Amino acid sequence: MLMLTPTAIEAVRTITSAEGAPADVGLRITTSDDAETLQLAVVAGPAEGDQILTAEGSRIFMDEQTAAFLDDKILDTGLDADGQGSFVLGQQDQGATGS
Repeated sequence: MLMLTPTAIEAVRTITSAEGAPADVGLRITTSDDAETLQLAVVAGPAEGDQILTAEGSRIFMDEQTAAFLDDKILDTGLDADGQGSFVLGQQDQGATGS
């Protein structure tokens, strides 16, 4: 299952917690081209059939295809080349023993 870092959790909570937002608001991640490109959007609630990932008050919705692609990934935040905040995907460490 997609994992979120603490900074990603905070980022999702921040962008989905606008005043007056519906209780079911979340970040929806979708793809239309076999995960070549992921689209993110703040939505009022999950679409029918979406998998829902909740972590410390953040909510992420994914369709089946997207959830399968992200199953072994970790979502983090970072800065792009222009210094703008962005989400970053990485591979989960399989069998990591910790440091």
